[in-house]
Amino acid sequence: MRGRDTLVVCESCGRKVPRNKAVIDEKAIKFSTDLKTANDVRFFERRKILYCISCAKHRGIFEKKKRQAIERSKRF
Repeated sequence: MRGRDTLVVCESCGRKVPRNKAVIDEKAIKFSTDLKTANDVRFFERRKILYCISCAKHRGIFEKKKRQAIERSKRF
């Protein structure tokens, strides 16, 4: 419903933003025990990070997503 969107917290500045206005960026995180044996434990996680529009623009995430969307539309 419009106007009742949940608020999320920006990872960078802590500002509360409506979820539909937040910019979502995925980050791959790798955990490893760094042992070269059979007991080596590796764990991969993809984490969604939410930014407000001003922080996403400052970090270059917003423009990158915009460019990717334009490139995808040109392919089809």
